[in-house]
Amino acid sequence: MATKWNLDPSHSEVQFKVKHMVISTVTGNFDHFNADVEANSDDFSDAKFEFDAKVDSINTKNADRDGHLKSADFFAAEQFPEMKFESTSGIQNGKINGTLEIRGEKQPITLNADFGGVITDPWGLQR
Repeated sequence: MATKWNLDPSHSEVQFKVKHMVISTVTGNFDHFNADVEANSDDFSDAKFEFDAKVDSINTKNADRDGHLKSADFFAAEQFPEMKFESTSGIQNGKINGTLEIRGEKQPITLNADFGGVITDPWGLQR
C-alpha cells in the first residue's frame, strides 16, 4: 500500500541562485509552494513526486526585480500563476527524472536527490 507524504512548510524552502552579468549571483526564493510524494517503498525508489510554486511569491529582496520577474519578460505570473514539477521516476542513483512546467511549457529535467531516510519523531509520527 502506498504512503502519501506531505511537505512540512515550516521546515522547507525553495531557493534559487542565478548568475547576473557574470560578476554577481542573485539569490531568491518562492515563499508559497507545495509538494506531495506517494511511495510504496521505504527508499522512495518507486515514488511519485509532485511540486508546485506560486510564481507571484517570488522574493529576491528587491521589489523592482521581483516585479520584473513576474512580468511577461520572465514568468508571466498573471497568465501562468504556478510552476510545476511532476516526476517520471522515483529516486534512482541519487536522481529524480521528471517534467518541469514554466509558462505552460514542459521540459524534461533531472534533479539531484539527497534522501536522508525516514524517522519517527518524538510524537510517534513518521517523517
